[in-house]
Amino acid sequence: MIGRLAGRIDYRATDHVLIDVRGVGYLVYCSDRTLQALPRVGEHVALYTDLVVREDLLQLFGFTSLLEKEWHRLLMSVQGVGAKASLAILGTLGPEGVGRAIALGDWNAVKAAKGIGPKTAQRVVNELKDKVPEIMAMGANTAPAAAPVAPAPDADDVIEPTPAPAPAAAPPAPSNAQAEALSALTNLGYAPGEAAGAVAQAASDDAQADTAALIRAALRLLAPKG
Repeated sequence: MIGRLAGRIDYRATDHVLIDVRGVGYLVYCSDRTLQALPRVGEHVALYTDLVVREDLLQLFGFTSLLEKEWHRLLMSVQGVGAKASLAILGTLGPEGVGRAIALGDWNAVKAAKGIGPKTAQRVVNELKDKVPEIMAMGANTAPAAAPVAPAPDADDVIEPTPAPAPAAAPPAPSNAQAEALSALTNLGYAPGEAAGAVAQAASDDAQADTAALIRAALRLLAPKG
């Protein structure tokens, strides 16, 4: 399984890029949103990847974050959603937008993706709604886009060591679980104030709750009443 590629972009097409990794070229298919975020031809890039194997085809799909990759995997687990449809949804909403739409039951947002009909959009929301807290927690715990990789230096190059910066004193903060839950909720589009209030209430109700449990409880508190 190829889980990550780092190399130079040799060319870009409308739906994929060719990445040269030490002389071997890999065709990597990406969503429109991911393609727009990639550097220009000739520059270096690192992408998380997912290899889809079929009887007559091998295809690599690239993502700027593990969160995007995980949503791609989950979207493709829904009946009627293949790789192309998954990339369309991710390209329209982004990984955070996918989580927000599913958490709020907003299948119309999912339907806005090209080629996604109402039945498929409703199926995506219904089948993946229970996965949202865990994926949100993953998003809070993982780094965003991988940093571009610079070319390896020549043997004759002299690399000057860079002095390590002095560690900054960290301000007092809530528990990691609360901070991660708050980050995940703000990524979903909730205002920091209302998200913080919901997380604080959830934490006071269950002081031992982990990140995923806090997110579930906070989402229930934030859900429209009526």
